[in-house]
Amino acid sequence: MTDLETWQTGNDEYLAAGVNWVRLRLERQRGPLETRSASDGKWFRWKPSGLEESHDKDVNQAAARMAAAAEIDPPPALLILSQRLGLTQFEREILLLCAAVELDTRIAGLCAQAQGDPNRPHPTFALAMALFDDPAWEALSPEQALRRWRLLEINQPGAQPLTTSPLRADERIVNYLKGLNYLDDRLTPLLIPFDVASDSEAASGRPHGLPPSQEAVAASIVRSLQQPSERGKLPIIQLVGPDAVSKQLIATRTAASLGLTLFRLPAESLPAQIGEVETLARLWERESTLLPITLYLDAQEVDERLEIEKGGEASPVRRFLSRSQGIFILATREVWLGLGLTGAILDVSKPTPAEQRLAWAGVLEGQAADLPARLAGQFNLNLPSIQQVVQDIAVTDSLEETDLPEQVWNACLLRTRPRLDVLAQRIEVKASWEDIVLPGNELELLRQIADQVEQRSKVYDEWGFRQKMNRGLGISALFAGESGTGKTMAAEVIANELRLNLYRIDLSAVVSKYIGETEKNLRRLFDAAEDGGAILFFDEADALFGKRSEVKDSHDRYANIEINYLLQRMEAYRGLAVLATNMKSALDHAFLRRLRFIVNFPFPSREDRISIWQRVFPLQTPINGLDYDFLARLNLTGGNIHNIALSAAFLAAKAGERVNMPLVLEAARFEFRKMGQPVNENLFQFEKGQEK
Repeated sequence: MTDLETWQTGNDEYLAAGVNWVRLRLERQRGPLETRSASDGKWFRWKPSGLEESHDKDVNQAAARMAAAAEIDPPPALLILSQRLGLTQFEREILLLCAAVELDTRIAGLCAQAQGDPNRPHPTFALAMALFDDPAWEALSPEQALRRWRLLEINQPGAQPLTTSPLRADERIVNYLKGLNYLDDRLTPLLIPFDVASDSEAASGRPHGLPPSQEAVAASIVRSLQQPSERGKLPIIQLVGPDAVSKQLIATRTAASLGLTLFRLPAESLPAQIGEVETLARLWERESTLLPITLYLDAQEVDERLEIEKGGEASPVRRFLSRSQGIFILATREVWLGLGLTGAILDVSKPTPAEQRLAWAGVLEGQAADLPARLAGQFNLNLPSIQQVVQDIAVTDSLEETDLPEQVWNACLLRTRPRLDVLAQRIEVKASWEDIVLPGNELELLRQIADQVEQRSKVYDEWGFRQKMNRGLGISALFAGESGTGKTMAAEVIANELRLNLYRIDLSAVVSKYIGETEKNLRRLFDAAEDGGAILFFDEADALFGKRSEVKDSHDRYANIEINYLLQRMEAYRGLAVLATNMKSALDHAFLRRLRFIVNFPFPSREDRISIWQRVFPLQTPINGLDYDFLARLNLTGGNIHNIALSAAFLAAKAGERVNMPLVLEAARFEFRKMGQPVNENLFQFEKGQEK
């Protein structure tokens, strides 16, 4: 017989002895109640029935059997519960009486006989005070153990006195007394058990599934929880940062170190009503006392400002934490202040680039030796994501090494892509270096931008610059020039060269008239792009990054707050952000100082326009006798030239001809009229004999 089976047998013997003791006391006390005054020390007594003396011996023997059965180690469940929840002897006897009704069918009838009413086959406080020695009125208090811990259910209809209202033992508690210790089913729909550590163990090659940087955070939490608290209440641990998965890994590791089972409670699942939050808090506190469990309160997507506006200090999250005890790990994006007893506020980041490089090397098993460094330098993924990328592409021994880098890279792009689609538009990049026409200096700046993004890992990590820099680890560039001079194409060229996703920020979705919403939307964008698989392209950036103005009213103040936030967030951003504007002078000077590159896109010269005309038509387009020197006489930007070429192609397709000079010039006239410019026919005088 195992130790558990031995204990279960001993617990059953103790419980049977206790139920028998209750039954004998009820049988001894049959008869009508007679009330005494409170001055004699007891509230109730029984009229002698002539059976008391004959039952005293049986009652004492039953009590002795209970005492003998209680000698098991560990003690019976009732005694463990009494010790953990602080029950007095009288409260323990009341609980045993209520549990006995569930465990012995004879008890209900004896309760009815004892109270002289066949319609009252249930325990009451009045019956317990008359039945047991040394009753205490305090046991009825809501702050005492029986009612505070919801051990009993009281059915008190209308104006019925509390002392005569039916009592019923909580189902969870009855099962606990029987030796069945499981989570209360009222909490089960709200709580989510999880174990994310197993997914990352293979990725990291470590026994606990955490890299050293995150292992240090978990160890710090354990030390904080093991330190004695002055007020006897365990502290609240705050994990701050945007990466929810890493925080869950750390919480799982912490719970395993303390021998606890971790449950996750999404903050959105907390009830809105104060009374329901109070009940939930008490139930959780009771369960955390009876079971080795801890709670991961997930407020990752909860805006603290909205929480306070919605409920003040009595908002669901804050009220739940203030009304319950236990080990709480609170996951938030930003620090929440004013939570009372807070043991530690820890910032949680994804693994360092060096740790990610080791993780990539582990899952790729030596294939493509230079690939781990490239992946860690570009993408910022947690360990489960790294493991999942390899699982997604199903790397096998038969996979050609030449195919592996491209497949892994594309899988990383897919994993980092969906989070931006709500607030930004993904651009399908097609332009290459051969398609863009710019002066030599500007073209060299674009190549430098691409080179710096590609070589970040070597400079920051291998050459030690990351250790000397807290901000400015990303790359920000401003593309300034008139509309149509190639700013968007240049962003496409860089994204194509680096094989990254390009997202044009949708200003209509980002900028909000509601205070704080613009910053919230931009934070979501930057946080999502931090994973490294995307380039952010802010078109018409002057609408977002304009100069701060003198504060004349509340609108100016909040507008300046938005700009200040953007300046700080741009400086902290670690990815590549490209901003385009045709009003460079409208940008804030403090913002310009934070830019690493400023690329001016001039109006194309005649030579540049010739190159643009030569490249604008695809190779598949049938053309006939186009005079590029003549077309370069038209003062047009690259964007206008593209529009003309496209219109001319449609005119040719309709006419069933090749694209020729008359059709191109006709399309050019349409473009000039569209721009509101006068059409100088002298520029359009092209005679047929001039065709080449």
